Amino acid sequence: MGILEDISAALQSGRSAKVKENVTLALEQGIKPQTILEEGLIAGMNIIGEKFKHNEVFVPEVLVAARAMNAGTALLRPHLVAEGVQSKGVVIIGTVKGDLHDIGKNLVKMMIEGKGMTCVDLGVDVSPEAYVDAAIEHDAKIICCSALLTTTMVEMKNVVAECKKRGIRDKVKIMIGGAPITQAFCDEIGADCYTSDAASASDAALAICEGRF
Repeated sequence: MGILEDISAALQSGRSAKVKENVTLALEQGIKPQTILEEGLIAGMNIIGEKFKHNEVFVPEVLVAARAMNAGTALLRPHLVAEGVQSKGVVIIGTVKGDLHDIGKNLVKMMIEGKGMTCVDLGVDVSPEAYVDAAIEHDAKIICCSALLTTTMVEMKNVVAECKKRGIRDKVKIMIGGAPITQAFCDEIGADCYTSDAASASDAALAICEGRF
């Protein structure tokens, strides 16, 4: 295998130290940082995403792969900045007001970052105003809302309303997800996109950022 395939394989098995070693080696070999990112790290995370979607790997494997991805991108980041490589888009993510669950949200964040987008994580119990403030501040293309409770999912409707009120509804796509969420609910509240799992969410986010949605 070549060094990029080695990076991908090490990432998939969650070997952070090996990822860092191979990223360093690839840089020393003169491989462009963006190539290392896309053909090594992102390629590996894409495979994990597909396996996760098909129940071939599970949450623990995704978490260790994401940790390895973060280790590699931390090494690459200064080189990417020096080369002027741009993020594919900014995504604001958080769990809605009144809801403190974050496992699903964290998985979506990892998958989105694994596809080369920038994720601004607002954490849990996020108000509609906070989502919109962050979207304006970071010139985001997407607001991503998560909820696990049926009692808090109504807050997603309030996020849509706040975007309209603040005049950014035509500039930002609203993605929603979580155990009680359905496509019918997405349509009902006027959100743009619902996905049932983290891997599908990252695919949709990339499509939006690339103008394919």
